[in-house]
Amino acid sequence: MTLLSLLASIGCETIKSRFSRQALPDLGPPVPLTVQLDIDPSLAKAKTEYIDNCSRIHVFSIGPTVEDTLIQAAHQTFRSVVVAGSQAAGGKPDVTIRVRMLDPRFKLQTDALYDRAPAELSLDALAEFFDASGTPLGERPLQATRKERLQLELTQQRCDYIVDPLLQDTSTMLATQFMQEARVLFAPAMPAPAAGATGMPAEAASKTAAVPGTPAPAPVQPLSFKATLLDENGNLLIESGERIRVRVDVVNTGTQTVQDSTIRLTGPQPLLAQFPATTLATGAIPAAGSKSLEFIATMPQSAALQQAELQVALLNASGQPAAPPQTLPISFQPTAALLEDVDHIPAATAGAQRPGDYLLAIGLSSYREQEIVARKYASLDAETVAAYFQTLGGLPHNNVRLLRDWSALRPDIEEAVLDWLPAKTTKDSLVVVYFAGQAMVSASGDTFLIPYDGSMGSPTRLYPLKELETALGRLKAKQVLFVFDGTVLKNGADGRTKAAAPKWIGTSGPVLHMIATTGFGKSLESDTWHHGLFTYYLLRGLRGEADVNRNGEVTIAEVTAYINRKVPAAARSTFKQEQQPQILPTQRGSEKSLDTVLTKPSMAFPPDQP
Repeated sequence: MTLLSLLASIGCETIKSRFSRQALPDLGPPVPLTVQLDIDPSLAKAKTEYIDNCSRIHVFSIGPTVEDTLIQAAHQTFRSVVVAGSQAAGGKPDVTIRVRMLDPRFKLQTDALYDRAPAELSLDALAEFFDASGTPLGERPLQATRKERLQLELTQQRCDYIVDPLLQDTSTMLATQFMQEARVLFAPAMPAPAAGATGMPAEAASKTAAVPGTPAPAPVQPLSFKATLLDENGNLLIESGERIRVRVDVVNTGTQTVQDSTIRLTGPQPLLAQFPATTLATGAIPAAGSKSLEFIATMPQSAALQQAELQVALLNASGQPAAPPQTLPISFQPTAALLEDVDHIPAATAGAQRPGDYLLAIGLSSYREQEIVARKYASLDAETVAAYFQTLGGLPHNNVRLLRDWSALRPDIEEAVLDWLPAKTTKDSLVVVYFAGQAMVSASGDTFLIPYDGSMGSPTRLYPLKELETALGRLKAKQVLFVFDGTVLKNGADGRTKAAAPKWIGTSGPVLHMIATTGFGKSLESDTWHHGLFTYYLLRGLRGEADVNRNGEVTIAEVTAYINRKVPAAARSTFKQEQQPQILPTQRGSEKSLDTVLTKPSMAFPPDQP
């Protein structure tokens, strides 16, 4: 409530101002043309209506934002832009572009069960292109649709929704299409064909010839590059859970600046799927200058390959190789050589299928803001937990949602919690939400999970645990279990700010919590085991070591007792530190729900195996 009161006191306009415009992409140098941009009133005055949370009608003015974004896109695409009604500095424009819009469509589900209302904004526009004489050169449809959950403004009444970010992002999508279509139509990089030459469509040739002032492209300047594979321990033997980097150093050995070069990474799909991006733009590289870029990935729990190769290519603006490609051989540590027994995924237990149970596993070994120190093995932890619940827990593949690193943005987590789970669960379901990563606690004790796009300085980009608890408490489920393994930070990255103890549960406490550590501090990780200490013993318990009565079933009560026995002792003996897990709320220790079965191991372990 303290955080809410603080934000409310700032005022509505200040809250809106925190959203900065999403930057338009850099698609290269401006096309050397002067353009007159005519915005039709159907776009400039576009608006629609919606009903807010207090059942009042609001006018949603869309046109000014879209118009402003399109003008910005035109300035970023062409050498010179004049808006209708002004005079071009160089006289008559080379090209005139007219943009009009159909009625925008805005859907807002105000009767949602949760604080964030599902919304969808669709923009349909038409861009028409004319040469200096008024002859049509072509027309291009522009379409953009974006779905988000909108937050209520943090005012006392909490009536209206914050719609500006959705409008800005949708406008950026539409303007980006405009930029792409304009560059295709007036591409200066396309050399004009010689008289009588073939290979260029007649329509495209006539359009290119009709646009004056398009110069022949400058020759591509020579480039060279070096690709290097880097792994965390430097032994060039890739292990599960290890982060690797493909570093590419590009050098311009020419005498002119080189624009629009890209680096492309190719190789086996199971390996490429671990990289958030396989193409990187170098940007402008000045004469005798250089650029260094990196592809970064976290290796999965088990690789289907023992040997593999990654190919690195440097391409010029036209997509042609600018230098000979390079190959990076990769060797994976054989599965049999892994020191970690829990990384050997157990075989599926016969007859243990539970189609009504669900798991959401979230692991963050990296963050968009590099100032946030990530947990080294969080992504691997989430992947392994997901594998265990499928093989030993009997959950079908479609009943498991795995979000790791760049796929664990706040909207991704909200979609899983607010849309996916409510649509699937029944009154007999077991729901497990596992989160390996970082959490932050405000001065009032409110706990926030940090998603991939989170920011320590912006509470709106964090995920309040009370929102997660509210959503999970509303599920039609027999039992809901929340598991957290990670670091708990005080408000502020330096951790010096005085704060109340973390609040892990609400007043009603409908969800059972398994928290890796007590109070503030770091849940330990092991470079030998390649897992968080808490998750390591969670996995050992799930595979059978927690089954104290040896009946072939591991219950919540057995796992919690096993973790409370194993983790503190291992922290002291192996790490010379303290780590005490907590199970909340504690008063539920005798409840029947603790007898809920998590896994049915197919192999027996002796009690208290070290």
